[in-house]
Amino acid sequence: MTKKSIGILILVFVSSFMFSCKNETSSQEESTGIQKAPDHLEKIKQQGKIRALTDYNSHGYFIYKGTPMEFQYELLNSFADYLNVELEIVVKNDLVKSLDDIQKVNFDVLAMDLAITVERKEKMLFSHPIYQSRQVLVQKKPDGWRKMRTLDEIESHFVRDAIQLQGKTVYIKKGSVFYKRLNNINQETGGGISIIQDDASIDELIEKVEKGEIDFTICDSHVAAINKKYHKNIDIKTELGDYSQNLAWGIPLNSDSLLVVLNQWLDHYKKSKEFYFVYNKYFKNSYTTMMAKSEYYSQEGGKISPYDDLIKKYSKNIAWDWRLLASLIYQESKFDPDAESWIGAFGLMQMMPTTAEQCNLPDTSSPAMQIEAGVKYIRLIDKQLKHLVADSCERRKFVMASYNAGLGHVLDAQRLAVKYKKDPQLWDNNVDYYLLNKSKPEYYEDTVAYYGYCRGSEPYKYVNEIYERYQHYTTLIKEDSTIGLNPNQKQESK
Repeated sequence: MTKKSIGILILVFVSSFMFSCKNETSSQEESTGIQKAPDHLEKIKQQGKIRALTDYNSHGYFIYKGTPMEFQYELLNSFADYLNVELEIVVKNDLVKSLDDIQKVNFDVLAMDLAITVERKEKMLFSHPIYQSRQVLVQKKPDGWRKMRTLDEIESHFVRDAIQLQGKTVYIKKGSVFYKRLNNINQETGGGISIIQDDASIDELIEKVEKGEIDFTICDSHVAAINKKYHKNIDIKTELGDYSQNLAWGIPLNSDSLLVVLNQWLDHYKKSKEFYFVYNKYFKNSYTTMMAKSEYYSQEGGKISPYDDLIKKYSKNIAWDWRLLASLIYQESKFDPDAESWIGAFGLMQMMPTTAEQCNLPDTSSPAMQIEAGVKYIRLIDKQLKHLVADSCERRKFVMASYNAGLGHVLDAQRLAVKYKKDPQLWDNNVDYYLLNKSKPEYYEDTVAYYGYCRGSEPYKYVNEIYERYQHYTTLIKEDSTIGLNPNQKQESK
């Protein structure tokens, strides 16, 4: 027998063995009823959402004038779109707990500036690097530095060599890689550096340096550059170490399928114009300075809009959390009291002229009058739906859809839900489906659809986007600033 014949026989044997094993596995699954558990990527697609954990700071995630934004947030949004799933964000400013969460697979992605280290590789998988950064020392410029005559006089006040930190106290974010770097410096220079791990965020520590509350902290150079834009009295020139570090996202161990797709997306995305635009918007553009100083920057001012007090006041009339009403108003007008649509809707609440007349709202009205009239109209819709949707929390979604598309179309969608044996008192995956599809003849021509055609995608998206934005508001706007009720709290409108 020739070598070629032997090779063919071996190949046939191996193939037959593998096929036999596969069939045996399949038959075992059929006989036991036990199927192989879906991997991480499959679970995400089955659930229709990806859960991301990030932190709340000037380079991760915040709200500005009612709009969720920042670098990590925009990247996460793009990745969720790539997977064709929804994005659910949880904010946690405790790095130690965040690292523990991703290790326990409580989340799908840890979207922070994570330095890739050997120690961390034992606890999680890392994406390809998003960018590189160096660790820098943040210190306060001397008082009156602008009046000093020479650069040497100013420089004499700064630490420019790590050995000069002996006898000094340096505050760092708890759980960060800065501790290891600083501890190595301590060992190499003979000790004497007092290292304090603080629960405060990097942004907060930098602010404490500028105020003179602490002398030093350490952060990544790109974060220092952002903070330098609006903390003019800090110095960030002193680098600690002679090399840069790769910064990436973390995902749970044994999530290889997710890692492959994440890296495929990231490699393509980093070459795109969108990445270039997003990176420059947050790390290069001086506009971020203006945002950070604004009272409508959630991390600093804790405000959503100039009309928060009015929204809090009138939200009581409908028993809504004021942040939910704020999200609706943003959806309507982006908080512009002079906004006017092509069909004549005007003001913060974008009321149509006939509806405005019904609610006694004149064309020339103040923001307070606009919000009051809009809330009055919401109460009217709520009253009409009260006997049709018993649960007050669920009813809010029906009210929002009616505010956008008209009550008649929502009632049609309820009747269609009844006809197709769905629950007419549940919005998600029940009534919303029939409103969404009310642009199709088979539904809008149905005898139970009295109000005919509706471009149902608009009210469908309207409700979803309001609630999605509301989740951002509740995440980032502190609860102690709320007046009104949580939308999950059941209470009837008065």
